[in-house]
Amino acid sequence: MRATYKALAHSIAGLVAIQAAAIALWVFGLLNWIDEEKKSLTPQLSEDRLEGVTGSVGIAIHSFGAIAVALLAIILLIISFFAKIPGGVKWAGFIFLAVLFQWVIAIVSFGVPGLGFLHGINALVIAWLGWRAAKQASVVGDVAPPAEAAVAH
Repeated sequence: MRATYKALAHSIAGLVAIQAAAIALWVFGLLNWIDEEKKSLTPQLSEDRLEGVTGSVGIAIHSFGAIAVALLAIILLIISFFAKIPGGVKWAGFIFLAVLFQWVIAIVSFGVPGLGFLHGINALVIAWLGWRAAKQASVVGDVAPPAEAAVAH
């Protein structure tokens, strides 16, 4: 269970890095499309009018990654109760709450774009929490004395 916990925590941190790279791919591809193709973004811009945007796969990767991170955070939280890692439930809980907050920020940011800044900062927090939780899996807790030794005293 300890190895599973550690692998899940590392996976969350890694997926956040992939999501950051994917959204950068999309944004830079979109900017290139505007510059090279002499296109413009207008309020009437629809999905089909974005055809040919270099890097548009980035937004799909980012969206899929968001779902994957959320699922891994839920699985990590469940595993944490059985892994018997000192502080493991706490760190898995922090990850779960940070991922939940990330989804809330993402949804609200469509109406309040300035919160997108907080979305980026929280992504870094999630990546750090994933790394920290994985490190916690290496911590050895207090070992109870063998039953025979306890009876002998």
